[in-house]
Parts: sequence; structure tokens; C-alpha cells
Amino acid sequence: MTSRFGTADHHLTREHHTQSFSSTHSPALRVSAGETIHVQTWDCYKGVIQTDADLIKDVDLAFVNPATGPIYIDGAEPGDTLSVTLIDIQPEERGVARLGVGEGQLHDKVKAPYGRFFSVIDGIVSMNETVSFPAVPMLGVIGVAPESGEIATMPAGKHGGNLDNNMNCKGSIVHLPVKHKGALLGMGDMHASMGDGEICGTGVEIAGDVLIKVDVIKGITTDFPVTETADSWITHGVAVEDLTLAIKLACEEAAGLLVNHWGFTYEDAFIFLSVAGDLGIAQSVHPSSGTVIAKMRVPKIAACPKPFKI
Repeated sequence: MTSRFGTADHHLTREHHTQSFSSTHSPALRVSAGETIHVQTWDCYKGVIQTDADLIKDVDLAFVNPATGPIYIDGAEPGDTLSVTLIDIQPEERGVARLGVGEGQLHDKVKAPYGRFFSVIDGIVSMNETVSFPAVPMLGVIGVAPESGEIATMPAGKHGGNLDNNMNCKGSIVHLPVKHKGALLGMGDMHASMGDGEICGTGVEIAGDVLIKVDVIKGITTDFPVTETADSWITHGVAVEDLTLAIKLACEEAAGLLVNHWGFTYEDAFIFLSVAGDLGIAQSVHPSSGTVIAKMRVPKIAACPKPFKI
């Protein structure tokens, strides 16, 4: 099948999307492990921010972060890991960032809603005539059906969801714990650029196209998703309005992989993460309600060259 990326095994348009992750959703597409999929995504606002007046209007949160999917992966079963390689991410040419009163780390400095459009052309994000910087496209939302119940696409959790990790970018592999047959993968909330913490609540929100490849690691799973890049692997910790707990969970996830897959003692894992790892914040839009996300980056060295010893 021909797409903007050349040839892909499948193509899924953004008309096929959900506002939640659940095992009860009917698949929009069924694929096999090893296949490639061209996935089209909405921006987080589902395209409703088009004019200057729209920049400060209220948006119904029930329709924020549509996730294209779900995609059923044959052979993915509970206890497995779904590995999603983000081969390419291509944003459209215009994005938006907004902030609201009472939201984000600098909320006390802001007296009224505000927003602005960005152009994204030839790999450069332009904020205005004087401020431009390289685009680093990434996916804010990527996840699978949770173990139980239905979870909206806005929060993050053990299933993934709105992880808002800017390392979920071109070339990365996102490893997701499978809880139901077929996994039921969904993704969206593309950003042309997003800083660690996403402190005002948005990155450069933008629609676009993603080329992915899906694989299944049998009989290995994690508590939270793990992102793998060329030089590191990154664990996540998610909590509701408790950044300290999210940090603790991200560290525990990294230490657990070092101990269970690579033979570290817990004490040596603790020290190694302190002297060689990097603890960071993926999202903390304090004092807004909802989930906060921490991340721990572990360098790929001979002693732990990937998250899982397979």
C-alpha cells in the first residue's frame, strides 16, 4: 500500500479514533507482528482550533486527545509486550500551543487565556519572526487496552495513554504491557515539539502522519511502558497529582529491569541509576488535576544494552 512514507502494509486514517482505551472497543484494523502501518492522527483538539478567536475558547475535555485506532495485533496476548517502533513522524504545517488561567507551573503569572499558532516547515518550528527552533516530532498518546475498565485518552497509566514523553519520537521503540488479546493499540496527540514537563499543558499541538512497525515479545512484560532509543532505555512512573510517587515508580521500574534481566543486585542497581541514569519529568502541569509522569533514562552499556534480556 502506497502512503506518504512510500510503501506500508496498512493505512489507518484519523476518522478511525476513540476517546478512551478499553478492551471492549472494536478494532479499526487487524495486523500481524512485523507489519508496518501508516497511521494518521488528529491534533489534541481534533482540529477545532483554527482561528485567532479559537485560541482562547473553551474546549470540551471529553473530546481532547483522540487516539487513532484501536489496532488489533494478531498473536499479542496477556503477559506479552507489544513493541511499537516509531519509524517516522511527519507533522502538518501548522500547530498551536495554549495556556489557561490556573493551569501550569507559571499559572500565577497569567491573568487570561492565551495561545498562538506555530508554523512547522522543513523541520523548523517558527513561533514568531524572531523565535524558531528545530522540530522534534513526538507522540503524546500511545497505549493499549488497560487491564480492567475504560480509561480516557487524557490521563496516563500502566497501559500507556497520555505519557507525554518527548523521547517517544522518530526512531524510538515504545514497549507496552499487553493485558488483552490483540493489545488494541491507539495513538495520537502529536507534537512538533514539546519540552520536558510540558509546563503550560501543551506542546506544539499538531496533526500528522506516523509510520510504525509492531512486534510482539512473548512472555515478557512490565508494570509500566518502557521507551527505547538508540542510546538508552527509559522507564515511566505515573501517579495522580503526586510527582514524588511518580518519580519513585519510575526509579523502581528501572531498578527492577536491571535486577530481573541483567543480574544487578538491588543495591548496585540503586547506585548505578544514581551515578549513570537521568531522572526527569515527562509531564507536570501543576496545579492542574490529573496524572503526572516521571521518567528514568538508563544508558545502553554492555551490562544492560536493552530493557529486556531476550
